[in-house]
Amino acid sequence: MRYICDFHIHSKYSRATSRDMDIEALEKWGRIKGISVLGTGDFTHPLWLKELKEKLQPAEEGLFRVSHQQLATSNQQNDVRFILTSEVSCIYTKHGKVRKIHLVIFSPSFKVIEKINTQLSWSGNLKSDGRPILGLDTKEVLKIVLSVSPRALVVPAHVWTPWFSLFGSRSGFDSIEECFGELSPHIFALETGLSSDPAMNWRLSALDKYTLISNSDSHSPRKIGREANVFKGENLSYSSLIGAIRNSKLPTKDGRLRLVYTIEFFPEEGKYHYDGHRFCQVRLSPEERKKYGGICPNCGKPVTVGVLSRVDELADREEGFMPKGAHPFKKLVPLAEIISQVFSQASSTSKMVEREYQKLVNYFDNELEILISTPIEEISNVSPKVAEGIRRVREGNIKVIPGYDGEYGKVQIFNEEEEKKLNQETLF
Repeated sequence: MRYICDFHIHSKYSRATSRDMDIEALEKWGRIKGISVLGTGDFTHPLWLKELKEKLQPAEEGLFRVSHQQLATSNQQNDVRFILTSEVSCIYTKHGKVRKIHLVIFSPSFKVIEKINTQLSWSGNLKSDGRPILGLDTKEVLKIVLSVSPRALVVPAHVWTPWFSLFGSRSGFDSIEECFGELSPHIFALETGLSSDPAMNWRLSALDKYTLISNSDSHSPRKIGREANVFKGENLSYSSLIGAIRNSKLPTKDGRLRLVYTIEFFPEEGKYHYDGHRFCQVRLSPEERKKYGGICPNCGKPVTVGVLSRVDELADREEGFMPKGAHPFKKLVPLAEIISQVFSQASSTSKMVEREYQKLVNYFDNELEILISTPIEEISNVSPKVAEGIRRVREGNIKVIPGYDGEYGKVQIFNEEEEKKLNQETLF
């Protein structure tokens, strides 16, 4: 069996998050996207935790499904499963520098959550945000979680993001050991984030022993699954998923669940891939930043050092190196984004895009199936132009203008001449 899992999302109780991020919408869009297991996000927030307890019912060990009273229709076998997860923001001073690091916590049960939340509430207001700010060293958070349950898991989130991550240029560390000290052996996985992919992480030999996972960090239902993890095997459960993450470098036996690949953004499309200064609309490659001495050529202020530069700084390998036992990955562009370019629409949520999206999803079952494995010939029978866009994405035959300093990058699937032709055909 194949399971697509997106472990890191947020609820409607997080800042800058859609009000539609409720249980019912998550179940609906999980099906549309083709997600097997979805993180609940935000279990530290008391109101969201209350909803989770009311609306979820046990499924496989440590996993949950939406109770049937909440759904108009349901097929228990195909229901989206939920795994209990939450992100916390640790802001503290260490070695004379302010650190701002995000962690994703996995919990095996509501009982464990209650104990974790009790201890975390002593260092931050859990009611203030779905992703609470804690005045705690990340090592202390890890210690709390492990003391409550050794079956829980802590994963450093989007580890290269400049402002809030383990390796962040503005507030992070240069190594995992520097961050977690003697508890470093209890870190088994790292989340790559939208602005990096596994290949970029492979350039650091120190990361070879860690499982690289990818999640959407979604703040709206439509963005679920833009990054995800694909597992294969039998006996889906909390224990089998956590075991597959912890032991991904070991050979598997007897059909046990294993991580086979991750689904990735094109990292250039991430908000922090390049260096730059958003307010001056200055985008800089690592070489250009060095040329200007890290200073914005427009205003003279320091630029935000992005993920690519930070990887270059810490890397001890050249580009293109793949460690033994590393998991492959597939880079995708969301289906709505492909459709919007095919039909020359400014917005991926326009009515024309929505109609074409629904037509394709209804015909082929779900979005990720279309993007990853449906034969191009079959897609072409339903929507020839979209099929061509998907073919180009699968082949990597696209151009991406890199994101920087909080601005997403821009994907170009067709060149200007092709876009003009497509636009004329659409008008016709």
